[in-house]
Amino acid sequence: MPTKSILNKKSLDFLERYLNNAAPTGFETPGQKMWLDYLKPYIDDYQTDMYGSVAAVINPGKKYKVAIEAHADEISWFVHYITDKGFIYLRRNGGSDHMIAPSKRVIIHTDKGPVRAVFGWPAIHTRNPAAGKEEAPSMKNIFLDCGAGSKEEVEKMGVHVGCVATFEDEYMLLNKKYFVGRALDNRMGGFMIAEVARMLKENKKELPFTLYIVNAVQEEVGLRGAEMISRTLEPDVAIVTDVCHDTQTPMIDKIEQGDFHGGKGPVLTYGPAVQNNLLKKIITVAEKNKIPFQRAAASRSTGTDTDAFAYSGKGVASALISLPLRYMHTTVEMTHKEDTENVIKLIYEVLVNLKNGEDFRYMK
Repeated sequence: MPTKSILNKKSLDFLERYLNNAAPTGFETPGQKMWLDYLKPYIDDYQTDMYGSVAAVINPGKKYKVAIEAHADEISWFVHYITDKGFIYLRRNGGSDHMIAPSKRVIIHTDKGPVRAVFGWPAIHTRNPAAGKEEAPSMKNIFLDCGAGSKEEVEKMGVHVGCVATFEDEYMLLNKKYFVGRALDNRMGGFMIAEVARMLKENKKELPFTLYIVNAVQEEVGLRGAEMISRTLEPDVAIVTDVCHDTQTPMIDKIEQGDFHGGKGPVLTYGPAVQNNLLKKIITVAEKNKIPFQRAAASRSTGTDTDAFAYSGKGVASALISLPLRYMHTTVEMTHKEDTENVIKLIYEVLVNLKNGEDFRYMK
């Protein structure tokens, strides 16, 4: 018999709205406001920084400080060049994938409001693949068409160099068990840590330390938001959640990428930035509460905000709990509902089992 879901209708309604909202790197504020509004009933206070990272606070003012963290931004595009005929060429904002762009719909965000456009692509009849002249999509040949006939018409719409564009694809639930959409990397993380805060409140759990629920900006361009806010908060412990690859789909080399299954639980990472004593505690908690988990090995870095927190200031005991994700950096990112719930459960159980002042140093 399946266990009762910890996600209620209000949670899932928020998740859908949150995933459908655009929050590109450097322009995260609308999503941050939405996220904070959802959290306010479950927290005591909040603080923001200059670039838009948000730290919701439970039990403020304690000496011992713990952060649970995700990043708020999604990959996108910058308007870079507008031709005389009104076609728009782009630059990446984060790790946007040029291969998936042709025929996709986008929204260009302007001061005058949203402008809809499409990534145009020559018809198959005109590409002449039999003659070996077919070009693959690249940053040199993908372009936006907003239905304008000239550069002047584009500019009258409010579009200018520096405007940001996001894909228009929206959330769906696939086969009653997979969340699908764009920006699950890493809006799922923001959702999961918000649900931890909700559960703490609804279960009337009183923590002996200050808890920061952190949604950081600008991860997709180098962990920049986490770098800033970790220095501001100076936590003693940081538990970061992000996505990793579900490697069970075709065309993925498991020798290179690892062997991770959607539906088999959160992925716990080993690596230099991960504090091993904290990781052991997380594993112990998972085993005690029968929460399934998988293991991953990082090389020099995890490539997530874990690195920014771990090496912040004098060093912060940090760990990474990842959510397996299919088709990362596409518009059909896909993650298993049970994995989402198990990440939430694991972070929650670690927090309620964390002692005030718990010292994770290797040598004392």
